[in-house]
Amino acid sequence: MIRITTIGLAALSMVAGLGSAAAQSVGSAYTSTAPKDCRQIGKPSELDGSTTRACPGKDGLTVLIAEDDLREIVSVGRNRRAAAEEPAAKTWFAPFNSSETTIEWRATGAKPFAIIQRWHIADNSDPDKQGRPGTKAILVVTRLPPGPVCHVAYVDAVANPTANELARKAADDFARGFTCGKDEVKIIGTRGRTVELATMR
Repeated sequence: MIRITTIGLAALSMVAGLGSAAAQSVGSAYTSTAPKDCRQIGKPSELDGSTTRACPGKDGLTVLIAEDDLREIVSVGRNRRAAAEEPAAKTWFAPFNSSETTIEWRATGAKPFAIIQRWHIADNSDPDKQGRPGTKAILVVTRLPPGPVCHVAYVDAVANPTANELARKAADDFARGFTCGKDEVKIIGTRGRTVELATMR
């Protein structure tokens, strides 16, 4: 079960300021989880179309993407099996959802410590002209090994114009010291409709 806490902009800025010297060597790199860049695991299910693929990440890590019943999980590990055992592999959003195919890796030098990925979550209360659920975007910050892999922070990409910057600060300031299963997932910046959807249970 995910525990949630909210972090205001002022508090986040203060923490970011205190850690600015240590964060100077932190940078970003990017990889793809598009099907053409990944290895399909098994065959898609004929019953529900569920799929699993393993994608190359940074520093020898593997990104596991599994889709079932129009919902996805994203996890990371030294190999596919390790990724499948992480807490992130057992964490999903209740509404229909999908993740974008670009992953941002936050790293000190060549050593990544967190990923940031944009997700789209279905909103049944906001249908399009064809009556299909609209979607809302959220950025998910996930911590990496050593230690368990799990969600650290959510940033509502609709309610926060600087969502990417907020997600990077959250990754840099919280991911390495985050304890999966004990610490609450942090809500960074303005809490909008997308956060409501992401935290539905």
